[in-house]
Amino acid sequence: MYMAKLVENNLGAVNLISSTTNVTGDIITESDIRIDGILLGNMNTKGRLLIGPNGKIEGDVQCKSAEIEGEIKGKILVEELLSLKSTALFSGDMVTGQLMIEPGAVFSGNCKMNKIQRE
Repeated sequence: MYMAKLVENNLGAVNLISSTTNVTGDIITESDIRIDGILLGNMNTKGRLLIGPNGKIEGDVQCKSAEIEGEIKGKILVEELLSLKSTALFSGDMVTGQLMIEPGAVFSGNCKMNKIQRE
């Protein structure tokens, strides 16, 4: 099932993949996005990515900044801050400008920190 909900606010557009939604395929967006459901595919946003506690991505991710409460399996490239909250499960490689990992978060893979420039 594929469904994305667009919410307008004074900060611009925010995309939402709800907890009852499973997406198979790649998502490319210019704006912020929140994933509470499941994405089996790649994510590319020029904005902020938030993965809720029950959200899951299996695929590669590129974004400006990210806050992870759920699960990612794949490679992630974050220009600015990558924040792994206490409930986060991350398996794969990460490249980020800055990294914050809360106690309780699980990270398995490789990490490289440096200033990132988008291609």
